[in-house]
Amino acid sequence: MLSPASSPPPRLISDELWALFEPVIPAQPPAVHGRTGRPRVSDRDVLEGIAFVLSTGIGWTKLPAELGYGSGWTCWRRMREWAEAGVFDRVHQAVLDRLGQEGELDWSRASLDSVSVRAKGGDLTGRNPTDRGKAGSKYHLLVDAHGLPLNVLVSAANRHDSLFVEPILDSMPAIRIGGRGHPRRRPLKLHGDKGYDNPRVRRYLRRRGITARISRIGVDSSTRLGRHRWVVERALGWLLSYKRLALRYDRTAATITALARLAVTLICARRLPTN
Repeated sequence: MLSPASSPPPRLISDELWALFEPVIPAQPPAVHGRTGRPRVSDRDVLEGIAFVLSTGIGWTKLPAELGYGSGWTCWRRMREWAEAGVFDRVHQAVLDRLGQEGELDWSRASLDSVSVRAKGGDLTGRNPTDRGKAGSKYHLLVDAHGLPLNVLVSAANRHDSLFVEPILDSMPAIRIGGRGHPRRRPLKLHGDKGYDNPRVRRYLRRRGITARISRIGVDSSTRLGRHRWVVERALGWLLSYKRLALRYDRTAATITALARLAVTLICARRLPTN
């Protein structure tokens, strides 16, 4: 608990990022019969509360009221509302658009990998074959050549990595680039480890015009292609630095997906130009 003399916690949402959130957050619903009740916590303060829970891993019900973010229930409820309205997806795309226009994205190659974490149950969980069959979830992350997250998906821990190449690339929005070029939806090359060595995956990439740089089982060493894939391993480390993701407590698919999308948005937003 913060003492009265304690300074307020640092802002987790920069002014530049809030400028992208504010226009896409749904308007406050009208009061019923003109009754407004207690003053509504501002959307920016609630967003700070969501980011605080994401970063620290604190339980929603334990969010300290003195931080000024509103109750944990308020933050959780509004996060669900915004997720249903597509707010987090749209802001991530807006951040990528801004980075693309600034020339910060490198489409020459992308890397794809996943990481499994323990889960307390709920949607998108399964028996983790690498953790003695305990319940777990898996984050699938696609990054550009610099390691900036382009897309993220959540699945059960027992789902094979090769099943998510098509969904993660097909759900990529068209991202603007600098100059007069057309928006981009795909990288020129895709790097992946042996978990993606599958004829179906290679056919799909060929059809999309993406060069496969995937380690072949029994042929390629992990070190040769690893000189490019290390960026996605670093990005997965960034993702798990958000403690609410490192050990999954949120049980619904909507909640964990919204938190994962916010995390990759915060990672990308570090590169946004400041005023």
